[in-house]
Amino acid sequence: MSRPPTFTPPPGTRAQRLVTARGEFAALVGEPEPGSGPVRGTALLLPGFTGSKEDFIALHAPLGAAGYRTVAVDGRGQYQSAGPEDDESPYAQGELARDVLAQAAALDAGPVHLLGHSLGGLIARAAVLIDPAPFATLTLMASGPGPVTEPQQQRVKLLQDALTALDMAQVWEAIQALETPEDVVDVRGDEEDLRRRWMAHSPAQLIATGRQLCTEPDRVAELAAVAPPVHVVSGERDDAWPVPQLDAMAARLDAARSLIAGAEHSPNTDRPLETAAALAAFWDRHPAS
Repeated sequence: MSRPPTFTPPPGTRAQRLVTARGEFAALVGEPEPGSGPVRGTALLLPGFTGSKEDFIALHAPLGAAGYRTVAVDGRGQYQSAGPEDDESPYAQGELARDVLAQAAALDAGPVHLLGHSLGGLIARAAVLIDPAPFATLTLMASGPGPVTEPQQQRVKLLQDALTALDMAQVWEAIQALETPEDVVDVRGDEEDLRRRWMAHSPAQLIATGRQLCTEPDRVAELAAVAPPVHVVSGERDDAWPVPQLDAMAARLDAARSLIAGAEHSPNTDRPLETAAALAAFWDRHPAS
């Protein structure tokens, strides 16, 4: 899972409820720095599997300094956005994509820069395929063309099996017992905050979206036919979608490509300053009209 450096919003970033035609969603909103000039654009940020809006918390300040308003959301059934715990149907990818379209409309900011990390990238892609008009650009961050790698599919299936047999607290304890030494050393993010986030997730959301990660078809050709300018961002190594696969996807999309040195599957938490610089440079080249 992504481990944000903190769950406390930085100065200039506020928690709010984003009220849409499809319900309310928890959001963290970062504003441009005072004196930085006119707002250059608004970005809608979608987190990945088991993640939350806090995964982007270190991006708000540097993107605000670059003149961008940033809106990171918890999707339906993620952390602080409500969703049913035992009904998977509201978490079908098409339903989640329509949530994103409603979120973009609720921002009332004209075309927005849409970014999805990992699972969020698959949902962002689905939203653009339904209607590309609300989006000035699309950034796919550590999110590939089809299903995740076989080892990751096995991990997801183990989690799904656990969620059907155990409660969320028991599954959390099992996850902690299986952490690698590297995970244990990585102390970014308070452990109690991470546990609180996990406990607030809907099991049905995790089961349904985990299935999507394992069965997602390659929709790159569809996307290439309708998408706004696309940016593919990743770390130097990725265990969900190999970097050469992301390179090939970027070529198929005629997309901008940013490889963030020193980062792995979560450039947004691994190297936030470098990631923010790459995002702002891309958005600067494709201003919202």
